[in-house]
Amino acid sequence: MSTASIHTEHRANGRVALLTLDNAPVNSLSASIRQGLHDALTSALADPGVLAVVLTGAGALFCGGAEIREFNTPASVREPTLRDIVRQCEQAGKPIVAAMHGTVLGGGLELALGCHYRVAHTDTSLGLPEVKLGILPGGGGTQRLPRAIGVERALNMIVTGDPIGAGTAMQWGLIDAVFDGQLVERAVAYALEQAAHLLQARVLGARRAQAPADPAVYARARAEGARRYRGCVAPDACVDCIEQAVSSDIDAGLVHERQRFVELVNGEQSKAQRHLFFAERKAQRPPTQGRANASFQIVGVVGAGTMGGGIAMSLANAGVKVILVEREQAALDRGWALIQRNYAATVAKGRLTEQERDARLARIRCSLSLADLAETELVIEAAFEDMAVKLELFRALDQICKPQTALASNTSRLDINLLAQATGRPGLVLGTHFFSPANVMRLVEVVRGAATTDEVIASVFDLARRMKKLPVLVGVCDGFVGNRMVSPYTREAHFLLEEGASPSQVDGALQRFGFAMGPLRMADMAGLDISWAARKRLAPTRPAHQRYSRVADTLCERGRFGQKTGAGFYRYEKDSRSPLPDPEVDLLIEQCAHEDGITRRDISDAEIIERTVYALVNEGARILDEGIAARASDIDVIYAHGYGFPIHRGGPMFYADQIGLANVLNTIERFHRQHGELWTPAPLLQRLVRDGRSFGDA
Repeated sequence: MSTASIHTEHRANGRVALLTLDNAPVNSLSASIRQGLHDALTSALADPGVLAVVLTGAGALFCGGAEIREFNTPASVREPTLRDIVRQCEQAGKPIVAAMHGTVLGGGLELALGCHYRVAHTDTSLGLPEVKLGILPGGGGTQRLPRAIGVERALNMIVTGDPIGAGTAMQWGLIDAVFDGQLVERAVAYALEQAAHLLQARVLGARRAQAPADPAVYARARAEGARRYRGCVAPDACVDCIEQAVSSDIDAGLVHERQRFVELVNGEQSKAQRHLFFAERKAQRPPTQGRANASFQIVGVVGAGTMGGGIAMSLANAGVKVILVEREQAALDRGWALIQRNYAATVAKGRLTEQERDARLARIRCSLSLADLAETELVIEAAFEDMAVKLELFRALDQICKPQTALASNTSRLDINLLAQATGRPGLVLGTHFFSPANVMRLVEVVRGAATTDEVIASVFDLARRMKKLPVLVGVCDGFVGNRMVSPYTREAHFLLEEGASPSQVDGALQRFGFAMGPLRMADMAGLDISWAARKRLAPTRPAHQRYSRVADTLCERGRFGQKTGAGFYRYEKDSRSPLPDPEVDLLIEQCAHEDGITRRDISDAEIIERTVYALVNEGARILDEGIAARASDIDVIYAHGYGFPIHRGGPMFYADQIGLANVLNTIERFHRQHGELWTPAPLLQRLVRDGRSFGDA
C-alpha cells in the first residue's frame, strides 16, 4: 500500500519493511512526504512481524533534499519536520537502513544520517550543498556529519558544498557497504543481518564529536568559504555550527543549528541565491518547441588559441571526439602544449587520474586542414574576432561540411545573421559564446540567429549540458546580453574617473559591493586593446554630440594594454598581476577631463555603485523589451556566472527588484537630468513601475 508519497512493501517474508520515497522529480522532502514517511515508519516500527526497515528512493535517485519552494512558507515548518523524522529513526528499536543510489543531497543525506546503517550503489553521489543556497544543513547535518566522519572532512563537505562519491564515502566511514547492483535486494538482506545487533552504537546523535587534532582547520575552512563564496555569510555560519558540534551535546548543537538556519533562510542573501538556483534551471530549458535531433559525437573546433583549446578540452571531458584545426603548425603546437599543461595541472591537484587524462587527450585530434572537418556533426569556430575572417571561414566550412552539420561561432559580439547568410544552411548556424577560460567557466551564451532552427538550439543545449556547461539562450545584437550590458557599466566607470574618482576607488567600491573584480582591473586583465578594437569598429555609429570618455583610448594609444604590457589603468611589476596605482594614469585622467570641460569633484562609493549597477539594470530592461533575453532571470544567470556579479545579490535584475523598481527608476531619472540622454530610462522599466510590477513578473 502507499501512504502519501511513500510506498510500503514487505520483503523477506514480511520481516523487512521497504519504504520508498516517491516524489518526482527528485524525491524532495515536502511537507506531505514528511508526513507520509513519519506515518509509514510508525506503522513499520509497531508491526511485530517487521524486524528491520529499509528506506530507498524511487526513480533515478534516493533524495535530492528539502522542497526548496516551501522555504519561507508555513509548509516548511509543518510537523513532522525533518528533524522529527531523523530523531524518530534514531530512537527506533529496529535497525533502519538507508539504501541510496544516484544523488543524495541536503535533507536526503541528513535523513540517511539518522538511519542506523547506510548502504549505497557504486554510482551514488552524496553531499550537503546548502551553502550554495545561502543556508546551512538545517536537519542536523552540521551536528551528525562531524560525528560520522570527523570535523575536518565534515568542514570540507559542508563549507564547500561539494559532493563525494560512494568510494570516498565508504573510505571515510559515511556508508557501511557499497553494492554494484541489486541495491534493494542486497539492502534488505543486509538489514536482516543487522536485526540481531544492538543499535545504540549506531546512533550518531549519541556519539561525541571529536575535536580536530589541528584547531586551525576552522580558520582554513573559513578562508576557503570566503574564497569560494565571496561576500556570503553562510559558509561562516556552517563553520560556527560544526564548532558547536564539538563543544556541546547533540541537543544543544541542534538548537544552535536551528537558530543559525532560521537566521539565514530568512535573510536576503539566501533569497538571492535561491533565485539564482531556480534561474539556472529555467535557463537550461530553452523557450523553444523543437527537440534535439543530433547528439554531436564528433565536433570540430577551429582555432587552437586559449578559447579554442578550452572548448576542445570541455568537449573531450564530455566524451566527445574533437578535431582541432589551426592554420599554422606553430600555433597548433602552442595550443596542444597548453591543453597538455592544463590537464597536467588538474592531475597534479588530484582532480583527474593519469588514465582519465590520457583518455581525454586521445579524444582530441590535431589538424592543419579544414578538410578534416568533413566528418563532423558540429563545428565551433574560435578564430580571431574579425568579421571578414569569420565570413571567409564560414564560406569554406559550408563547402566542406556535410549538409546536416551545424556551424557555430564563439564570437562575443559579432552578427550571427551575417555569418548565417554567408552559408547555404542558415538554419544550422548559431553562436556559442563560451567564457574564458572555456575549460573552467560554465556559462555559454547560445545565440539564436533569425533563421536558427529550434532543433539545432535544443541539440546544442543538450551538448552544453553534457559538457557540464550552463547554456542561456540569447538573441542577436552587438554584444548579445553580457557584453552589451558591459558597455554602459564600463562607460559609467570611465565617466566617474573623469569626474573625480580614481581607478582604485571605482574598483574598490564595486569589489566591496561584491563583484569578483572591478571593471578597470577586469579591463587590464582582458586586455584594453580588445575593447578598443570594438569601440573603433562602432565609432561611425556613435552620435557626435554624445558624451564619450577618451581615457581608455588614450591609454591604448600610449601602448598601455593592461597586464600583458605591464601597464593599463594600473601598473604591474614584472611577472605580477597585482595592480599598483600609477600617478601617470591620474595625470592622464585629469588631462582628459580638463580638455573635455569636465569639472572634477568628490565621488562617493554609493554613487559609483548606483551609476554602474543601475546602468546594467537599465540596459537589461532594454534587452528584455527587445526580446534579446527571454527572462530577467536569464540576465541574472549570465551576470552571476560570466561577469562576477555577487551571487548573494542574485544578479542585477533581481537586485533591482529587491531595491524596488520605483526607487531605481527615480535614481535613473535623476541621472538622466544630470547626465543627459545616455541615461534615458528604459521603457520597460517605466511600464513596470507604472503597473506596480517587477522584473520577476516580466
